[in-house]
Amino acid sequence: MSPLKVLFLADSRPGHYHLSEGVIAALTRLSAVEVRRIEVNRRWIIPTRWLRRRIHSKNFFPPRMLWMTYRIRAEELPKADLVISAGGETLMPNICCSRYLGIPNIFCGSLRDLEADEFSLVISSYERDAKSPRHIVTLKPSSIDPDALGRPAEVPQYGPGNRPKLAGLLIGGDAGTFRYRRSEWKRLIEFVRAVSKAWGTRWMISTSRRTPDHVADMFGTLAGEGDVVERFIDFRKSGPGTLNEVFGKAEVLVCTEDSSTMMSEAVSARLPVVGVAPKLHHFTQEEREYRALMLHRNWARTLPIAGLSPETFENALSEIEPIEGNPIDMLAAKLKQRLPELLAAPPA
Repeated sequence: MSPLKVLFLADSRPGHYHLSEGVIAALTRLSAVEVRRIEVNRRWIIPTRWLRRRIHSKNFFPPRMLWMTYRIRAEELPKADLVISAGGETLMPNICCSRYLGIPNIFCGSLRDLEADEFSLVISSYERDAKSPRHIVTLKPSSIDPDALGRPAEVPQYGPGNRPKLAGLLIGGDAGTFRYRRSEWKRLIEFVRAVSKAWGTRWMISTSRRTPDHVADMFGTLAGEGDVVERFIDFRKSGPGTLNEVFGKAEVLVCTEDSSTMMSEAVSARLPVVGVAPKLHHFTQEEREYRALMLHRNWARTLPIAGLSPETFENALSEIEPIEGNPIDMLAAKLKQRLPELLAAPPA
């Protein structure tokens, strides 16, 4: 069997292209896959509404749209069996490439005001799309494989009767409408110390690219105390690619809510996840809907930083039911069911 040739259109946002990588990871469960990645950059200052109106115009010509707006030469596109993309900036080139090449297309995320029938399949994390015949509603796709990480197939219930020996903490920073006060970072450190003292729990702590230097320094000082922190990962020194260490070893995870990607990936890793947020924050409608999905399915819980304590933490943990099975395998099964003409054959 020849490999499935995937045309992967990626914007510059990791939170978007990681979704496509998650879909590709699921496809590899079904077939050998050959991926050609093309970076999407809108070159002209052209209103998005105008672009979307052009789809239904009688003189809509995909090669012209690809070149004028994205500087992609249609005649140079590789042969492909499937187009995949995520993120609003990739919506139009996804449709153009699919029409020009005459192949199915998958999009991950919100369609804005486009119709679902522009795509062969839309992968959504919003319950409002559950009845749409073109949608799959699921956890955001991720290439993180809990089995490869050595995560237990059955995660025990944590709470008052079973407190974790090793917890993880992923630290973000100001982003969008999220604004952290210095007092809230101090409160988070106090919480880490309190859990360690009350339960004997040790922590794996990781900062991120958006963590302010003074905050990373504060947690670095905490790590130097020796009896609280098992492992401190300073993003400034380690760079990206270290989260799998935390996902693979921690029994439970606390994650600042400025990054839905961090929370979602932790859920994918079959970890009980508690998101924590500052007083000054606001979610977009879509972010609220996605968190509602995770909370409704009991994959995660959220707490305000001001309300953190060993008691509120263990109560939150006691309500969490980590995702069962392997999300990559589950998505693969859904893809095979929804795109049978493309994926019915067994892997090579």
